Amino acid sequence: MPYATADGLRISYDDLGEGEPALLFTTGWCSSRARWRRVAERCSAHRRVLNTEWRGHGDSDPAGGDFGLEEMVADALAVADDAGVERFVPCAASHSGFVAIELRRRHPERVPKLVHVDWYVIPPPPPYRAVLEQLTSPDGWPAARDTLLEIWKAGVDLAEVDAALDVMREHDADMWMRSGREIAAGYARVGSPTTAWERLDPTVPVLHLYGQPQDPGFLAAQEEFAASHPWFSVRRLGGATHFAMIETPEAVAGAIEEFVRAA
Repeated sequence: MPYATADGLRISYDDLGEGEPALLFTTGWCSSRARWRRVAERCSAHRRVLNTEWRGHGDSDPAGGDFGLEEMVADALAVADDAGVERFVPCAASHSGFVAIELRRRHPERVPKLVHVDWYVIPPPPPYRAVLEQLTSPDGWPAARDTLLEIWKAGVDLAEVDAALDVMREHDADMWMRSGREIAAGYARVGSPTTAWERLDPTVPVLHLYGQPQDPGFLAAQEEFAASHPWFSVRRLGGATHFAMIETPEAVAGAIEEFVRAA
């Protein structure tokens, strides 16, 4: 397993396949790169895949202090540079999408497209904002975490989903409270991912794949956005959990390759 170096820390990643643009898989908060394993293996049959994890996560070095968007951008770029990859498509799980957008904003010549998976891409409703606020509290974060994990599992009995949730439970109060702070800050900064994509100049092709939430209104809002923004497309996949890449890896991998290969 190779390691990149960012701020003196080792950042772990898997390097599979050949060909550019490569795919740079990034995890959500409190996850490991195992979340993407099955999709990464499938995608590597067509192009190079870098499956990475943030500082303080998985096999990367402990963060050694606080961190946020700037450091995560540095981690992602360190992996691409260490692998000698010039052009790459970020494939971002949930709120690592904020990093993906920032990578495109800063380096449009290196980032030709964006893929997001399982993200709340429209303005979050008040109940979700309340959970994020609770997640930043030293007293409230365990209950907020447990609420999120229950929603994300969606009652599905699948060993790999349970394993992903177990990884999340291993993270401590600092990481969970940090995640709540950074997610809330991301929405406060841009309003919503749809607004952030609109502000990118030049615009960039964007694909969103998801299984949860199953609310038809969530899909309808994205389809309405797509109708007036031809560079955006969305697919609601067949899964029920917050882990489309685990539940439906063949569908996710196929959709990513089709999107990246298209002119």
